[in-house]
Amino acid sequence: MKGIISSLSKFLLITVFFLTGSTTYSQTARLQVIHNAADPAAASVDIYLNGSLLLDNFAFRAATPFIDAPAGVLLNIGVAPGNSASVNDTLKNFKVTLTAGDKYIAIANGVLNPANFAANPNNRATAFTLFIKTLARESAENANQVEFFVLHGSTDAPAVDISARNVATLVPGASYGDITSYIGVPAERYLLDIRPAGNTEVLVATFEAQLSALTGGAAAVFASGFLNPANNQNGAAFGIYAALPNGTVVPFSALTNARLQVIHNAADPAAASVDIYLNGSLLLDNFAFRTATPFIDAPGNTELNIGVAGGNSNSVADTLKNFNVKLLPGGVYVAIANGVLNPSAFAPNPESRSTAFTLFIQGLGQENAKLNSEVDFYVLHGSTDAPAVDIIARGVGTLVNDAAYGDLTPYLSVPAANYTLDITPAQNNSTIVASFTAPLSGLAGGAATVFASGFFTPANNQNGAGFGVFAALPNGTVVEFSPVTSIERDEFSFAPAKFELNANYPNPFNPSTVISFSIPQKEFVTLKVFNVIGQEVATLVNDELSSGNYKFTFDARDLTSGVYFYKLTAGSFVETRKMNLLK
Repeated sequence: MKGIISSLSKFLLITVFFLTGSTTYSQTARLQVIHNAADPAAASVDIYLNGSLLLDNFAFRAATPFIDAPAGVLLNIGVAPGNSASVNDTLKNFKVTLTAGDKYIAIANGVLNPANFAANPNNRATAFTLFIKTLARESAENANQVEFFVLHGSTDAPAVDISARNVATLVPGASYGDITSYIGVPAERYLLDIRPAGNTEVLVATFEAQLSALTGGAAAVFASGFLNPANNQNGAAFGIYAALPNGTVVPFSALTNARLQVIHNAADPAAASVDIYLNGSLLLDNFAFRTATPFIDAPGNTELNIGVAGGNSNSVADTLKNFNVKLLPGGVYVAIANGVLNPSAFAPNPESRSTAFTLFIQGLGQENAKLNSEVDFYVLHGSTDAPAVDIIARGVGTLVNDAAYGDLTPYLSVPAANYTLDITPAQNNSTIVASFTAPLSGLAGGAATVFASGFFTPANNQNGAGFGVFAALPNGTVVEFSPVTSIERDEFSFAPAKFELNANYPNPFNPSTVISFSIPQKEFVTLKVFNVIGQEVATLVNDELSSGNYKFTFDARDLTSGVYFYKLTAGSFVETRKMNLLK
């Protein structure tokens, strides 16, 4: 820091000399200088301006702030080794004339003796030079964005594409020395993938660009150093940096690992616990059904073989299934083991989806919510014999629409609260298949994987685990959503002597009312609600019930005010009554 301050002070003193000394310059331009020459012999340099020392021991990957510089006159910029004695020691000289009122960034780049370094793959000259960015910016033209240009400044690196992952290609086909126009993006965190130009299959490197604090700002982003230091006098290794207008240089973090969570949701009783192997080594021993790992670091940009064996296996030779995956550095993934080992021994999927044992991969995982007040989650339909469904949060609306087995939704964001989730057949929201309480009130700022699990009809599936809904948290905790039993049986009353449907109470009501009925013997019972033109609006009960007195709390908050009818059918008994919803 002391060296930078010293250099800055000298820079400003020389500027004052040019503006107020024996020769007065009435016109000025704005100028920033960046040192990006990776030649070890130029680790620090002295910069002379028109024969006078401007920057003393100016370090590699350092930058000056923008300053006023003389315009309209010929300037000679000389570059000498650090600790030089005088302008006579300059190794390179560059003559420039700045236009009054314009802004410039001058980037020192290249190597002093190209013959001693690896040649550029695209035959670009790598001799020490100044790259000049004209029409430079000290702030963004769009105050809601951050704006930057990119310099390919790595002498031995080939032409590359630079893309912001899951956003867009920012820099297509840039060779050494190319400077882009300014690029404007929202001020957020980005993962920058660097690939050989035109080759989407090979990933050279990934960097994290943390731009979230730069709203309204500008920057010079530059590739720096050597892709292969061993072939370049062991100079600095490749990296990406951003120079801000105040002279701060920010390194972008190179990423090599991905983040991975594994969830066991395969309801096949033969897979009640499994051993997981990663590239032949045991990763998870006796990994139980409906459990999850926390997120862990996993090798990125590397072919991984994930093998699944029965619990208490002896070695990787016992694996039953193997999956090859490649994770991108910086990516966040959730791998969910699902399905059954022998589909022919289980009920088929109603939508003819394959139920074979597999890994469902969420490739855009999250460990935190984007807003601290909300919970972010996605939903996996992981029940092999269940039909396509909708999931409706009471008082909120439809969260999941027409999800069939194996479907993963995008992430959903909701306030951190407790919800009642109704599961209905797709395209038929009047029939509630099951309801669950989702306790999300304590998860503000968190994220989760919500997954349907088990068999809808266990008796048809080797008596495997019954249907349920669960949430896996990033720390590996799995939370079961409690089933909601809307219908209640009075265990303390006398057995009824006859079928009876009672008047609802209260009536009129808003938004809920209690409907009670009695059945003297075991029967298959339906209790449905209709509007005044006979359209079915809800199915409250659709099940075989034992003899007894029952009551059902009907929540009609999603219906409009008006007259409705509820109809009880139990064997040959049918009765209908009227109720009035008044909001």
